[in-house]
Amino acid sequence: MTVAPPPRRWKPSSLVKGSLALHACAAAGMIVQPGLWPWAVAAIAANQGVLTAAGMWPRSSLLGPNWTHLPEAAASRGEIAITIDDGPDPEVTPRVLEILEQHGAQASFFCIGARAARYPGLCREIAARGHAVENHSQNHLHHFSLLGPRRMARELQAAQDTLAGITGQLPRFFRAVAGLRNPFLDPVLSRLDLHLASWTRRGFDTRDGDPDSVAAKLLHDLGGGDILLLHDGNAARSGAGEAVILKALPVLLWTAKAAGLRCVTLRSTLPLERKTPPSSA
Repeated sequence: MTVAPPPRRWKPSSLVKGSLALHACAAAGMIVQPGLWPWAVAAIAANQGVLTAAGMWPRSSLLGPNWTHLPEAAASRGEIAITIDDGPDPEVTPRVLEILEQHGAQASFFCIGARAARYPGLCREIAARGHAVENHSQNHLHHFSLLGPRRMARELQAAQDTLAGITGQLPRFFRAVAGLRNPFLDPVLSRLDLHLASWTRRGFDTRDGDPDSVAAKLLHDLGGGDILLLHDGNAARSGAGEAVILKALPVLLWTAKAAGLRCVTLRSTLPLERKTPPSSA
């Protein structure tokens, strides 16, 4: 079993630092000058609005570090990362694995802990084929972004324990449910040594049942360093009743290969994790 890494030191973002300072000043101002309370309350409310907006913007880094693009070194090598959420799914995931193998591509699967516990053999198969199993929370709660720090920490830790117990390897990345979060998330990620990952581009394949449309969104301005989002769980269905990813993914892989791009896992681009360059697809 992989040993849990020591926690990283949490470094609050500029917005979070400013918010903490604002709250402290507002509280002090109301104590010293009680008549200022309407202004203090208004300032705090406005700040809460900014924090909420930042948490509802999946690609934002205002609340803390957020991977929307691979590191520059990976981009210069022509590497891209295909990330696949909401699985494992007993019908779709095995077919996704076959498609990836046919194209010699690696991917990062952001798995839901409870689903992984339901299909542990499938989760092990993902890892055995050289892909990465990453953390997408234990229960995929739709109100995840409203959780307090303790409940949020329990969700992430439970998924870490579940996924590491199945694969023998601790996840290194976390993706928030629907990409939504709040200021409590970044300190939790630091304690668990997890990196928040969103995406450069997504295909909206949980809502769009047209594989060509999904592929077109992902392929728009495709280039080295891109992080692309698809779903094996909760996938929309095409007119033929097939999960959209099964038609869109081959098109994406063919196009990437023709452009000289290599599909790698997110964790392979972490400096301390990178042992040897990935083989060409």
